[in-house]
Amino acid sequence: MDLVTLGRTLGFSFAAGVNLYATVAILGLAARYGWVDLPPQFRAFDNSIVIGIAIVMYVVEFFADKIPYFDSVWDLVHTAIRPVGGALIAVATLGEASPAVEGLVALLGGTVAAGSHLTKTSTRAVANASPEPFSNWFLSLGEDLFVVGLGFLALRHPVVALVVAATLIALIVVFAAAIIRTVRRWFSRRALDS
Repeated sequence: MDLVTLGRTLGFSFAAGVNLYATVAILGLAARYGWVDLPPQFRAFDNSIVIGIAIVMYVVEFFADKIPYFDSVWDLVHTAIRPVGGALIAVATLGEASPAVEGLVALLGGTVAAGSHLTKTSTRAVANASPEPFSNWFLSLGEDLFVVGLGFLALRHPVVALVVAATLIALIVVFAAAIIRTVRRWFSRRALDS
């Protein structure tokens, strides 16, 4: 797998974890209208039904993400959907490969999508604790812009998308480790106080 393919794989998988439908719509429209010269495997997204459903679901998600607490229910339902979508997108961006490589790439794409999805979901849960709705709206709009931006990078500048996705993955791992350490310390203290 070269850097261009890896950049598109990680970029689109990460974006799918945040907003699967916008990612699929971007891929479908890019393949349909030739925004960039894509390898033939991207024709999998160039289907009127796939593009139409992705756009309709994106519009539904656009409004669902703006409603505090409902967005958390929406994210909960998508905890199973977005990682699978990220895995499928990763395999599609790969093209022809052995079954073993396809399996590894599916695991990579699904894991990356799951990581970005869980980060989005936990951030939204914190925002929902805020008494005003504006932080939720700003987060949602920021996520939409991020997905479009990362999709653009993955299409036009896949190596830059690789750097962005790898940096974000590293930050997620660092923050997750810090949160886990904090929670362990908190539970240790609670056990000692009991």
